[in-house]
Amino acid sequence: MANGNTVTIVGNLTRDPELRFTPTGVAKATLGVAVNRRWQNRQTNEWEEVTSFFNVICWREMAENVGESLRQGARVLVTGRLEQRSWETEQGDKRSVIEIVADEIGPSLRWATCEVKKADRRTPEGAPVTAGAPAVAAAGSDAGYDQGEEPF
Repeated sequence: MANGNTVTIVGNLTRDPELRFTPTGVAKATLGVAVNRRWQNRQTNEWEEVTSFFNVICWREMAENVGESLRQGARVLVTGRLEQRSWETEQGDKRSVIEIVADEIGPSLRWATCEVKKADRRTPEGAPVTAGAPAVAAAGSDAGYDQGEEPF
């Protein structure tokens, strides 16, 4: 990404991914990732640790694959961009949150193994993509998502 807003985290899922669909049928998964940072305090020689919690959003096929593949406790790598979302509560209070919108999510293989199974590619209407035909983005889709890119 050329805009300088790229972040990569490695951590553990705090809950099972929540898969939902927009009214137009676009898949969206939300997940929580806990990232631990551990260091030795040079003055006390004691180990110290702090945990940061991040909300991660992913869309479309990646959302469906995440919902099917990952569970609470899984160690994952997430690369994406930071986005701030704001809203107003029913009481009129303004709220805001910064989330990671994922470009890539994968299991960490540092202390685990996994079996990779290529998912069938489908059009926004759910039909299989024929060999050599690029998938077409649905109306209102995320402009930063390149559906024509081959996953492998």
